[in-house]
Parts: sequence; structure tokens; C-alpha cells
Amino acid sequence: MAVVNNCELPDDLYYIVEKHVWARFDGDLVTVGMTDVAQNMAKTIIAVTPKATGKPVRKGRNIATVESGKWVGPVPAPVGGEIAEVNQSLATSPGLINSDPYGAGWVARLRPDDWETDAADLVFGPAGVQAYRQFLDAEGIACGG
Repeated sequence: MAVVNNCELPDDLYYIVEKHVWARFDGDLVTVGMTDVAQNMAKTIIAVTPKATGKPVRKGRNIATVESGKWVGPVPAPVGGEIAEVNQSLATSPGLINSDPYGAGWVARLRPDDWETDAADLVFGPAGVQAYRQFLDAEGIACGG
């Protein structure tokens, strides 16, 4: 786990840095969530509205809408495919995104159409953390406090 500007960024994930979304590929499904940076900027998450399971989704399209007291925004799909599962726990406990963004606070799992092609646009691992560091520094973003 890397810590950049007080934000936790696991170095074993794929990232869409400018959208503050992470992805983990397990060989079958892609688990997607919001980064520690996203939850810090959004503050307390009060609602998560996922798209329906079984729904096809194109890369970059919305798989869920997340709402906090100061922000409403989409969670874009890092890859194209089908929504295989949504995190039902977020319906009653949306704050899991705040307390555990890389674990219990995951948003959805996708069955990718073409992982290899779509993942080429994502940044991974230490390179992803470094890309995030540059973005946070350029934007003057830090977590906590």
C-alpha cells in the first residue's frame, strides 16, 4: 500500500486516475470501486445507485451514481462488459466506500468483453501510484484533515 499526499493507493490495482476509480482483475471478473482520493473529496457518502446486474456497459460509461452531501457523480466502467454483480451492502451502508474503499466498499463487478484491450488504457501498480502522485500534486489534492 502506497500513501501519497496522505491518500492510500494500493500498488496492485489498475486506475483511471482522473476519474478516481480502481479496478482489480481476478481472471474472470473485474471488481471496481472508488479510490481513497475520491471518498476523501466527496466526504460522507450518503447514497449509491448501481446499474442493474446483467446490463451491458461500454468502457467509460456509468456503472453507478454515488452521492455525498456535497457531490453527485458517476462511477465509470474501466472496461466494457456486463455488470455481473453490484455491492448490495452499499444500499444500506453507503459509508463503506468511506471506511473501506478497496475492500467492503467496492461498487460493482464486471464480466469484461476484452480485458487485454480495455486495460491498456489503465495504469497499473507502482506506475499507477506514480501517475496518481503526479495528478494529486498537479491538482493540489491531499487526503485527510
